[in-house]
Amino acid sequence: MTETGAGVRTGTITTKVPARLDRLPWSSWHWMIVIGLGTVWILDGLEVTVVGNIAGRLSEKGSGLAISDAQVTGLAAALYVAGACAGALFFGWLTDRFGRKKLFLVTLAVYLAATALTAVSFAPWWFFVFRFFTGFGIGGEYAAINSAIDELIPSKYRGRVDLMINGSFWLGAMGGSLLSVLALNTDIFPKDIGWRLTFALGVVLGLVILLVRRHVPESPRWMFIHGRAEGADKLVEDVERQVEEETGRPLPEPEDAITIKQRHSIGFLTIARTLFRSYPKRAVLGLALFIGQAFLYNAITFGFGSILVKFFDVSSGNTGYYFVVIAFGNFLGPLLLGKLFDTVGRKPMIAGTYIVSGVLLFVTAWMFNNGWLNAFTMTACWCVVLFFASAGASSAYLTVSEIFPMETRAMAIAFFYAIGTAAGGITGPMLFADLTSSGVVGDTVLAFCIGAALMVAAGLVAAFFAVAAEGRSLENIAKPLSAQAAAVPAPRSATV
Repeated sequence: MTETGAGVRTGTITTKVPARLDRLPWSSWHWMIVIGLGTVWILDGLEVTVVGNIAGRLSEKGSGLAISDAQVTGLAAALYVAGACAGALFFGWLTDRFGRKKLFLVTLAVYLAATALTAVSFAPWWFFVFRFFTGFGIGGEYAAINSAIDELIPSKYRGRVDLMINGSFWLGAMGGSLLSVLALNTDIFPKDIGWRLTFALGVVLGLVILLVRRHVPESPRWMFIHGRAEGADKLVEDVERQVEEETGRPLPEPEDAITIKQRHSIGFLTIARTLFRSYPKRAVLGLALFIGQAFLYNAITFGFGSILVKFFDVSSGNTGYYFVVIAFGNFLGPLLLGKLFDTVGRKPMIAGTYIVSGVLLFVTAWMFNNGWLNAFTMTACWCVVLFFASAGASSAYLTVSEIFPMETRAMAIAFFYAIGTAAGGITGPMLFADLTSSGVVGDTVLAFCIGAALMVAAGLVAAFFAVAAEGRSLENIAKPLSAQAAAVPAPRSATV
Protein backbone atom coordinates (compact mmCIF):
# COMPACT_ATOMS: atom_id res chain seq x y z
CA MET A 1 0.00 0.00 0.00
CA THR A 2 1.39 3.42 -0.99
CA GLU A 3 0.61 6.70 0.79
CA THR A 4 0.15 9.58 -1.69
CA GLY A 5 -1.13 12.32 0.64
CA ALA A 6 -4.48 13.91 1.45
CA GLY A 7 -5.83 10.61 2.81
CA VAL A 8 -5.17 8.81 -0.48
CA ARG A 9 -3.55 5.35 -0.25
CA THR A 10 -3.03 3.34 -3.42
CA GLY A 11 -2.40 -0.37 -3.74
CA THR A 12 -4.24 -3.52 -4.81
CA ILE A 13 -7.54 -4.17 -3.01
CA THR A 14 -10.47 -6.57 -3.21
CA THR A 15 -13.83 -4.90 -2.64
CA LYS A 16 -17.55 -5.67 -2.72
CA VAL A 17 -18.61 -2.01 -2.83
CA PRO A 18 -20.22 -2.27 -6.33
CA ALA A 19 -22.19 -5.41 -5.35
CA ARG A 20 -23.22 -3.80 -2.06
CA LEU A 21 -24.60 -0.77 -3.89
CA ASP A 22 -26.37 -2.81 -6.57
CA ARG A 23 -28.21 -5.08 -4.11
CA LEU A 24 -29.77 -2.14 -2.21
CA PRO A 25 -33.58 -1.81 -2.41
CA TRP A 26 -35.00 1.56 -3.43
CA SER A 27 -34.96 3.97 -0.49
CA SER A 28 -35.22 7.61 0.56
CA TRP A 29 -31.44 7.83 0.09
CA HIS A 30 -31.89 7.11 -3.61
CA TRP A 31 -34.62 9.76 -3.83
CA MET A 32 -32.15 12.24 -2.37
CA ILE A 33 -29.70 11.36 -5.16
CA VAL A 34 -32.38 11.76 -7.81
CA ILE A 35 -33.56 15.13 -6.50
CA GLY A 36 -30.09 16.49 -5.80
CA LEU A 37 -28.59 15.51 -9.15
CA GLY A 38 -31.46 15.02 -11.56
CA THR A 39 -33.03 18.44 -11.18
CA VAL A 40 -30.30 20.08 -13.24
CA TRP A 41 -32.05 18.85 -16.37
CA ILE A 42 -35.00 20.99 -15.37
CA LEU A 43 -32.66 23.98 -15.53
CA ASP A 44 -31.35 22.95 -18.95
CA GLY A 45 -34.90 22.57 -20.24
CA LEU A 46 -35.78 25.98 -18.85
CA GLU A 47 -32.75 27.58 -20.52
CA VAL A 48 -33.23 26.14 -23.98
CA THR A 49 -36.98 26.66 -24.05
CA VAL A 50 -36.93 30.20 -22.73
CA VAL A 51 -34.53 31.31 -25.45
CA GLY A 52 -36.63 29.66 -28.14
CA ASN A 53 -39.81 31.26 -26.82
CA ILE A 54 -38.43 34.77 -26.28
CA ALA A 55 -36.62 34.93 -29.62
CA GLY A 56 -39.44 36.91 -31.18
CA ARG A 57 -39.55 39.37 -28.27
CA LEU A 58 -35.80 39.92 -28.15
CA SER A 59 -35.79 40.92 -31.81
CA GLU A 60 -38.59 43.45 -31.33
CA LYS A 61 -37.91 47.16 -30.95
CA GLY A 62 -37.78 48.14 -27.29
CA SER A 63 -36.44 44.81 -26.00
CA GLY A 64 -33.20 46.43 -24.87
CA LEU A 65 -31.09 44.40 -27.31
CA ALA A 66 -30.42 45.16 -30.97
CA ILE A 67 -30.63 41.52 -32.04
CA SER A 68 -32.46 39.60 -34.76
CA ASP A 69 -34.66 36.50 -34.47
CA ALA A 70 -32.16 34.47 -36.51
CA GLN A 71 -29.31 35.55 -34.22
CA VAL A 72 -31.19 34.32 -31.15
CA THR A 73 -32.32 30.97 -32.59
CA GLY A 74 -29.19 30.53 -34.69
CA LEU A 75 -26.01 32.15 -33.37
CA ALA A 76 -26.96 32.32 -29.68
CA ALA A 77 -28.27 28.75 -29.73
CA ALA A 78 -25.13 27.52 -31.46
CA LEU A 79 -22.93 29.33 -28.92
CA TYR A 80 -24.89 27.79 -26.05
CA VAL A 81 -24.34 24.33 -27.51
CA ALA A 82 -20.66 25.10 -28.28
CA GLY A 83 -20.23 26.11 -24.65
CA ALA A 84 -21.94 22.90 -23.53
CA CYS A 85 -19.58 20.82 -25.69
CA ALA A 86 -16.49 22.62 -24.40
CA GLY A 87 -17.72 22.42 -20.81
CA ALA A 88 -18.47 18.72 -21.11
CA LEU A 89 -14.93 17.95 -22.29
CA PHE A 90 -13.21 20.24 -19.80
CA PHE A 91 -15.23 19.25 -16.75
CA GLY A 92 -15.53 15.62 -17.87
CA TRP A 93 -11.76 15.22 -17.67
CA LEU A 94 -11.73 16.92 -14.25
CA THR A 95 -14.61 14.73 -13.04
CA ASP A 96 -12.73 11.49 -13.75
CA ARG A 97 -9.62 12.96 -12.13
CA PHE A 98 -10.94 14.79 -9.05
CA GLY A 99 -14.29 13.14 -8.37
CA ARG A 100 -17.98 13.55 -9.12
CA LYS A 101 -19.00 15.67 -6.13
CA LYS A 102 -16.44 18.45 -6.47
CA LEU A 103 -17.33 18.93 -10.11
CA PHE A 104 -21.11 18.82 -9.88
CA LEU A 105 -20.87 21.66 -7.35
CA VAL A 106 -18.46 23.68 -9.51
CA THR A 107 -20.43 23.24 -12.73
CA LEU A 108 -23.66 24.39 -11.10
CA ALA A 109 -21.88 27.48 -9.77
CA VAL A 110 -20.66 28.29 -13.30
CA TYR A 111 -24.21 27.95 -14.62
CA LEU A 112 -25.60 30.24 -11.91
CA ALA A 113 -23.07 33.00 -12.53
CA ALA A 114 -23.45 32.91 -16.32
CA THR A 115 -27.25 32.89 -16.20
CA ALA A 116 -27.32 35.86 -13.83
CA LEU A 117 -25.04 37.80 -16.17
CA THR A 118 -27.23 36.86 -19.17
CA ALA A 119 -30.20 38.45 -17.40
CA VAL A 120 -28.44 41.85 -17.33
CA SER A 121 -27.39 41.79 -21.01
CA PHE A 122 -27.09 45.29 -22.45
CA ALA A 123 -25.62 44.43 -25.87
CA PRO A 124 -25.74 41.43 -28.25
CA TRP A 125 -22.08 40.54 -27.68
CA TRP A 126 -22.68 40.30 -23.91
CA PHE A 127 -25.72 38.07 -24.46
CA PHE A 128 -23.73 35.81 -26.80
CA VAL A 129 -20.73 35.51 -24.43
CA PHE A 130 -22.80 34.49 -21.43
CA ARG A 131 -25.00 32.14 -23.42
CA PHE A 132 -21.72 30.35 -24.19
CA PHE A 133 -20.72 30.20 -20.51
CA THR A 134 -24.20 29.11 -19.45
CA GLY A 135 -23.80 26.18 -21.83
CA PHE A 136 -20.26 25.64 -20.48
CA GLY A 137 -21.66 24.99 -17.01
CA ILE A 138 -24.55 22.84 -18.26
CA GLY A 139 -22.20 20.71 -20.40
CA GLY A 140 -20.04 20.02 -17.36
CA GLU A 141 -23.16 18.99 -15.50
CA TYR A 142 -23.94 16.27 -18.05
CA ALA A 143 -20.61 14.52 -17.48
CA ALA A 144 -20.48 14.85 -13.68
CA ILE A 145 -24.15 14.11 -13.03
CA ASN A 146 -24.64 11.12 -15.35
CA SER A 147 -21.47 9.54 -13.94
CA ALA A 148 -22.64 9.93 -10.36
CA ILE A 149 -26.20 8.76 -11.04
CA ASP A 150 -25.20 5.53 -12.75
CA GLU A 151 -22.63 4.73 -10.06
CA LEU A 152 -25.05 5.34 -7.16
CA ILE A 153 -28.30 3.81 -8.50
CA PRO A 154 -28.79 -0.01 -8.15
CA SER A 155 -28.44 -1.92 -11.45
CA LYS A 156 -32.05 -3.12 -11.29
CA TYR A 157 -33.35 0.47 -11.54
CA ARG A 158 -30.52 2.16 -13.44
CA GLY A 159 -32.16 2.27 -16.86
CA ARG A 160 -35.53 3.70 -15.88
CA VAL A 161 -34.05 6.15 -13.36
CA ASP A 162 -31.48 7.45 -15.83
CA LEU A 163 -34.13 7.90 -18.52
CA MET A 164 -36.59 9.62 -16.21
CA ILE A 165 -33.91 11.97 -14.88
CA ASN A 166 -32.77 12.92 -18.36
CA GLY A 167 -36.42 13.25 -19.37
CA SER A 168 -36.99 15.78 -16.57
CA PHE A 169 -35.44 18.27 -19.02
CA TRP A 170 -38.98 18.59 -20.32
CA LEU A 171 -40.40 19.60 -16.98
CA GLY A 172 -38.08 22.59 -17.25
CA ALA A 173 -39.22 23.07 -20.83
CA MET A 174 -42.84 23.19 -19.69
CA GLY A 175 -41.96 25.67 -16.97
CA GLY A 176 -39.98 27.76 -19.43
CA SER A 177 -42.89 27.85 -21.86
CA LEU A 178 -45.40 28.95 -19.25
CA LEU A 179 -42.92 31.41 -17.80
CA SER A 180 -42.33 32.94 -21.22
CA VAL A 181 -46.06 33.43 -21.71
CA LEU A 182 -46.19 35.40 -18.47
CA ALA A 183 -42.94 37.27 -19.05
CA LEU A 184 -43.86 38.26 -22.61
CA ASN A 185 -47.18 39.75 -21.51
CA THR A 186 -46.54 43.48 -21.88
CA ASP A 187 -49.58 44.24 -19.72
CA ILE A 188 -47.56 42.84 -16.81
CA PHE A 189 -43.90 43.49 -17.68
CA PRO A 190 -42.26 46.00 -20.06
CA LYS A 191 -40.62 44.55 -23.17
CA ASP A 192 -37.12 45.08 -21.81
CA ILE A 193 -37.82 43.51 -18.39
CA GLY A 194 -39.92 40.37 -18.85
CA TRP A 195 -37.34 38.29 -20.72
CA ARG A 196 -34.70 39.19 -18.12
CA LEU A 197 -36.89 37.81 -15.35
CA THR A 198 -37.03 34.41 -17.06
CA PHE A 199 -33.25 34.08 -16.70
CA ALA A 200 -33.39 35.39 -13.14
CA LEU A 201 -35.77 32.57 -12.21
CA GLY A 202 -33.19 30.06 -13.47
CA VAL A 203 -30.73 31.52 -10.98
CA VAL A 204 -33.23 31.14 -8.12
CA LEU A 205 -33.94 27.50 -9.03
CA GLY A 206 -30.23 26.81 -9.33
CA LEU A 207 -29.55 28.14 -5.84
CA VAL A 208 -32.24 25.86 -4.41
CA ILE A 209 -30.71 22.86 -6.20
CA LEU A 210 -27.25 23.81 -4.91
CA LEU A 211 -28.52 23.65 -1.33
CA VAL A 212 -29.91 20.14 -1.86
CA ARG A 213 -26.89 18.94 -3.81
CA ARG A 214 -24.49 19.70 -0.98
CA HIS A 215 -25.78 16.55 0.76
CA VAL A 216 -25.19 14.21 -2.20
CA PRO A 217 -22.10 12.05 -1.51
CA GLU A 218 -19.13 11.25 -3.66
CA SER A 219 -19.39 8.07 -5.74
CA PRO A 220 -17.99 5.14 -3.69
CA ARG A 221 -16.97 3.51 -6.96
CA TRP A 222 -14.78 6.51 -7.82
CA MET A 223 -13.43 6.60 -4.26
CA PHE A 224 -12.15 3.04 -4.01
CA ILE A 225 -10.45 3.20 -7.41
CA HIS A 226 -8.72 6.48 -6.53
CA GLY A 227 -7.18 5.33 -3.26
CA ARG A 228 -10.02 6.22 -0.88
CA ALA A 229 -11.21 2.68 -0.11
CA GLU A 230 -11.79 3.32 3.60
CA GLY A 231 -13.97 6.33 2.86
CA ALA A 232 -15.95 4.34 0.27
CA ASP A 233 -16.52 1.51 2.73
CA LYS A 234 -17.70 3.87 5.48
CA LEU A 235 -20.05 5.68 3.10
CA VAL A 236 -21.66 2.43 1.94
CA GLU A 237 -21.92 1.18 5.53
CA ASP A 238 -23.83 4.35 6.47
CA VAL A 239 -26.20 3.88 3.53
CA GLU A 240 -26.75 0.20 4.35
CA ARG A 241 -27.57 1.09 7.96
CA GLN A 242 -30.04 3.75 6.83
CA VAL A 243 -31.74 1.39 4.37
CA GLU A 244 -32.05 -1.41 6.95
CA GLU A 245 -33.61 1.00 9.44
CA GLU A 246 -36.02 2.22 6.78
CA THR A 247 -37.08 -1.24 5.56
CA GLY A 248 -36.95 -2.98 8.94
CA ARG A 249 -35.11 -6.03 7.60
CA PRO A 250 -31.46 -7.01 7.01
CA LEU A 251 -29.88 -6.72 3.59
CA PRO A 252 -28.83 -9.88 1.72
CA GLU A 253 -25.14 -10.64 1.51
CA PRO A 254 -23.42 -9.04 -1.51
CA GLU A 255 -22.23 -11.53 -4.09
CA ASP A 256 -19.35 -10.63 -6.39
CA ALA A 257 -16.11 -9.02 -5.27
CA ILE A 258 -13.71 -7.21 -7.56
CA THR A 259 -9.95 -6.85 -7.24
CA ILE A 260 -8.49 -3.61 -8.54
CA LYS A 261 -5.17 -1.83 -8.60
CA GLN A 262 -5.84 1.68 -7.34
CA ARG A 263 -4.47 4.67 -9.19
CA HIS A 264 -4.60 8.41 -8.63
CA SER A 265 -5.47 9.35 -12.22
CA ILE A 266 -5.89 7.98 -15.74
CA GLY A 267 -4.04 9.54 -18.67
CA PHE A 268 -6.00 11.02 -21.56
CA LEU A 269 -4.24 8.77 -24.08
CA THR A 270 -5.26 5.72 -22.05
CA ILE A 271 -8.86 6.91 -22.13
CA ALA A 272 -8.75 7.51 -25.90
CA ARG A 273 -7.21 4.09 -26.57
CA THR A 274 -9.84 2.44 -24.38
CA LEU A 275 -12.75 4.09 -26.18
CA PHE A 276 -11.64 3.49 -29.74
CA ARG A 277 -9.27 0.54 -29.66
CA SER A 278 -10.92 -1.66 -27.04
CA TYR A 279 -14.54 -0.71 -27.76
CA PRO A 280 -14.81 0.48 -31.40
CA LYS A 281 -18.40 -0.73 -31.94
CA ARG A 282 -19.54 0.93 -28.75
CA ALA A 283 -17.81 4.14 -29.84
CA VAL A 284 -19.69 4.09 -33.17
CA LEU A 285 -22.93 3.45 -31.25
CA GLY A 286 -22.36 6.43 -28.96
CA LEU A 287 -21.64 8.80 -31.85
CA ALA A 288 -24.65 7.61 -33.84
CA LEU A 289 -27.08 8.00 -30.94
CA PHE A 290 -25.93 11.51 -30.03
CA ILE A 291 -25.78 12.81 -33.60
CA GLY A 292 -29.20 11.40 -34.45
CA GLN A 293 -31.04 12.83 -31.45
CA ALA A 294 -29.26 16.19 -31.69
CA PHE A 295 -30.32 16.73 -35.31
CA LEU A 296 -33.90 15.60 -34.73
CA TYR A 297 -34.37 17.86 -31.74
CA ASN A 298 -32.74 20.84 -33.38
CA ALA A 299 -34.91 20.35 -36.44
CA ILE A 300 -37.97 20.87 -34.23
CA THR A 301 -37.25 22.68 -30.98
CA PHE A 302 -34.98 25.51 -32.04
CA GLY A 303 -37.36 26.56 -34.82
CA PHE A 304 -40.77 25.58 -33.48
CA GLY A 305 -41.70 29.17 -32.56
CA SER A 306 -40.80 30.51 -35.99
CA ILE A 307 -42.76 27.70 -37.67
CA LEU A 308 -45.90 28.43 -35.66
CA VAL A 309 -45.62 32.18 -36.25
CA LYS A 310 -44.72 32.12 -39.95
CA PHE A 311 -46.87 29.24 -41.20
CA PHE A 312 -49.83 29.22 -38.84
CA ASP A 313 -50.10 32.89 -37.77
CA VAL A 314 -49.69 32.12 -34.07
CA SER A 315 -48.82 35.17 -31.97
CA SER A 316 -45.23 35.14 -30.67
CA GLY A 317 -46.65 35.68 -27.19
CA ASN A 318 -48.70 32.47 -27.40
CA THR A 319 -46.15 29.99 -28.75
CA GLY A 320 -45.36 28.96 -25.18
CA TYR A 321 -48.81 27.36 -24.80
CA TYR A 322 -48.13 25.08 -27.76
CA PHE A 323 -44.71 24.13 -26.51
CA VAL A 324 -46.09 23.12 -23.12
CA VAL A 325 -48.02 20.38 -24.92
CA ILE A 326 -44.92 19.30 -26.85
CA ALA A 327 -42.83 19.28 -23.68
CA PHE A 328 -45.43 17.20 -21.84
CA GLY A 329 -45.28 14.58 -24.59
CA ASN A 330 -41.50 14.54 -24.27
CA PHE A 331 -41.67 14.03 -20.51
CA LEU A 332 -44.19 11.20 -20.81
CA GLY A 333 -41.90 9.23 -23.15
CA PRO A 334 -39.11 8.40 -20.65
CA LEU A 335 -41.62 8.26 -17.80
CA LEU A 336 -43.85 5.61 -19.42
CA LEU A 337 -41.28 3.76 -21.52
CA GLY A 338 -38.35 3.88 -19.08
CA LYS A 339 -39.19 0.65 -17.26
CA LEU A 340 -39.16 -1.24 -20.56
CA PHE A 341 -35.45 -0.46 -20.98
CA ASP A 342 -34.85 -2.56 -17.85
CA THR A 343 -37.35 -5.34 -18.69
CA VAL A 344 -37.73 -5.69 -22.48
CA GLY A 345 -34.07 -4.73 -22.84
CA ARG A 346 -31.75 -1.97 -23.99
CA LYS A 347 -31.21 -3.06 -27.61
CA PRO A 348 -34.85 -3.38 -28.78
CA MET A 349 -35.95 -0.28 -26.90
CA ILE A 350 -33.10 1.97 -28.05
CA ALA A 351 -33.37 0.87 -31.67
CA GLY A 352 -37.18 0.97 -31.57
CA THR A 353 -37.55 4.46 -30.11
CA TYR A 354 -35.04 5.92 -32.55
CA ILE A 355 -36.51 4.31 -35.66
CA VAL A 356 -40.16 4.93 -34.73
CA SER A 357 -39.58 8.62 -33.97
CA GLY A 358 -37.66 9.11 -37.22
CA VAL A 359 -40.38 7.45 -39.30
CA LEU A 360 -43.07 9.52 -37.58
CA LEU A 361 -41.17 12.73 -38.33
CA PHE A 362 -41.00 11.73 -42.01
CA VAL A 363 -44.79 11.31 -41.93
CA THR A 364 -45.18 14.72 -40.26
CA ALA A 365 -43.01 16.35 -42.94
CA TRP A 366 -45.11 14.73 -45.67
CA MET A 367 -48.39 15.97 -44.16
CA PHE A 368 -46.96 19.45 -43.61
CA ASN A 369 -45.73 19.59 -47.21
CA ASN A 370 -49.24 18.74 -48.43
CA GLY A 371 -50.81 21.50 -46.35
CA TRP A 372 -52.86 19.10 -44.21
CA LEU A 373 -51.78 20.50 -40.84
CA ASN A 374 -52.71 23.51 -38.74
CA ALA A 375 -51.12 24.81 -35.53
CA PHE A 376 -52.99 22.28 -33.39
CA THR A 377 -52.43 19.20 -35.54
CA MET A 378 -48.78 20.12 -36.14
CA THR A 379 -48.32 20.33 -32.38
CA ALA A 380 -50.04 16.95 -31.97
CA CYS A 381 -47.69 15.40 -34.53
CA TRP A 382 -44.63 16.83 -32.80
CA CYS A 383 -45.99 15.49 -29.51
CA VAL A 384 -46.22 11.92 -30.82
CA VAL A 385 -42.81 12.08 -32.53
CA LEU A 386 -41.09 13.38 -29.44
CA PHE A 387 -42.82 10.92 -27.09
CA PHE A 388 -40.62 8.22 -28.64
CA ALA A 389 -37.65 10.46 -29.47
CA SER A 390 -37.35 11.68 -25.88
CA ALA A 391 -37.00 8.14 -24.54
CA GLY A 392 -34.44 7.43 -27.26
CA ALA A 393 -32.46 10.60 -26.62
CA SER A 394 -32.38 9.92 -22.88
CA SER A 395 -31.12 6.41 -23.59
CA ALA A 396 -28.13 7.89 -25.44
CA TYR A 397 -26.86 9.36 -22.16
CA LEU A 398 -27.62 6.10 -20.36
CA THR A 399 -25.78 4.10 -23.01
CA VAL A 400 -22.47 5.98 -23.04
CA SER A 401 -22.47 6.24 -19.24
CA GLU A 402 -22.65 2.47 -18.71
CA ILE A 403 -20.83 0.74 -21.60
CA PHE A 404 -17.28 1.99 -20.96
CA PRO A 405 -14.90 1.32 -18.04
CA MET A 406 -15.53 3.32 -14.88
CA GLU A 407 -12.27 5.28 -15.03
CA THR A 408 -13.31 6.71 -18.40
CA ARG A 409 -17.03 7.19 -17.67
CA ALA A 410 -17.28 10.97 -17.29
CA MET A 411 -14.87 11.57 -20.16
CA ALA A 412 -16.80 9.12 -22.37
CA ILE A 413 -20.06 10.94 -21.66
CA ALA A 414 -18.35 14.26 -22.33
CA PHE A 415 -16.73 13.10 -25.55
CA PHE A 416 -19.79 11.60 -27.17
CA TYR A 417 -22.00 14.43 -26.00
CA ALA A 418 -19.52 16.98 -27.35
CA ILE A 419 -18.89 15.35 -30.73
CA GLY A 420 -22.48 14.32 -31.37
CA THR A 421 -23.95 17.56 -30.12
CA ALA A 422 -21.38 19.66 -31.95
CA ALA A 423 -22.38 17.96 -35.18
CA GLY A 424 -26.10 18.30 -34.57
CA GLY A 425 -26.28 21.08 -32.00
CA ILE A 426 -23.95 23.63 -33.56
CA THR A 427 -24.51 22.83 -37.22
CA GLY A 428 -28.19 22.14 -36.52
CA PRO A 429 -29.25 25.56 -35.19
CA MET A 430 -27.23 27.39 -37.84
CA LEU A 431 -28.81 25.27 -40.59
CA PHE A 432 -32.32 24.93 -39.22
CA ALA A 433 -32.63 28.59 -38.19
CA ASP A 434 -32.36 29.56 -41.86
CA LEU A 435 -34.61 26.74 -43.06
CA THR A 436 -37.42 27.19 -40.54
CA SER A 437 -37.39 31.00 -40.59
CA SER A 438 -37.38 31.35 -44.39
CA GLY A 439 -41.16 31.06 -44.65
CA VAL A 440 -40.77 28.46 -47.43
CA VAL A 441 -42.58 25.16 -46.80
CA GLY A 442 -39.98 23.12 -48.67
CA ASP A 443 -37.18 24.45 -46.46
CA THR A 444 -38.92 23.35 -43.27
CA VAL A 445 -39.74 19.97 -44.80
CA LEU A 446 -36.04 19.54 -45.60
CA ALA A 447 -35.14 20.35 -41.98
CA PHE A 448 -37.56 17.68 -40.74
CA CYS A 449 -36.27 15.09 -43.21
CA ILE A 450 -32.63 15.64 -42.22
CA GLY A 451 -33.45 15.09 -38.55
CA ALA A 452 -35.65 12.08 -39.31
CA ALA A 453 -33.08 10.37 -41.55
CA LEU A 454 -30.28 10.66 -38.98
CA MET A 455 -32.58 9.37 -36.24
CA VAL A 456 -33.52 6.27 -38.27
CA ALA A 457 -29.84 5.68 -39.15
CA ALA A 458 -28.90 5.81 -35.45
CA GLY A 459 -31.66 3.33 -34.66
CA LEU A 460 -30.26 0.89 -37.21
CA VAL A 461 -26.80 1.22 -35.67
CA ALA A 462 -28.33 0.47 -32.26
CA ALA A 463 -30.06 -2.62 -33.66
CA PHE A 464 -26.61 -4.09 -34.38
CA PHE A 465 -24.30 -2.54 -31.78
CA ALA A 466 -26.38 -1.79 -28.66
CA VAL A 467 -25.30 -3.63 -25.49
CA ALA A 468 -27.67 -5.75 -23.38
CA ALA A 469 -26.86 -3.85 -20.17
CA GLU A 470 -30.20 -4.28 -18.40
CA GLY A 471 -29.87 -5.54 -14.81
CA ARG A 472 -26.09 -5.92 -15.05
CA SER A 473 -23.52 -4.24 -12.83
CA LEU A 474 -21.41 -1.54 -14.42
CA GLU A 475 -18.28 -3.59 -13.75
CA ASN A 476 -19.79 -6.55 -15.60
CA ILE A 477 -20.75 -4.45 -18.64
CA ALA A 478 -17.26 -2.97 -18.96
CA LYS A 479 -14.40 -4.26 -16.83
CA PRO A 480 -12.63 -1.39 -15.03
CA LEU A 481 -9.14 -0.58 -16.29
CA SER A 482 -7.90 -0.88 -12.72
CA ALA A 483 -9.33 -4.41 -12.53
CA GLN A 484 -7.49 -5.28 -15.72
CA ALA A 485 -4.34 -3.89 -14.17
CA ALA A 486 -4.96 -5.98 -11.04
CA ALA A 487 -4.71 -9.13 -13.15
CA VAL A 488 -0.94 -8.69 -12.82
CA PRO A 489 0.08 -10.19 -9.43
CA ALA A 490 0.71 -7.50 -6.80
CA PRO A 491 2.94 -7.95 -3.75
CA ARG A 492 0.40 -6.65 -1.21
CA SER A 493 -3.36 -6.46 -1.01
CA ALA A 494 -6.17 -5.39 1.26
CA THR A 495 -9.83 -6.30 1.49
CA VAL A 496 -12.76 -3.86 1.77
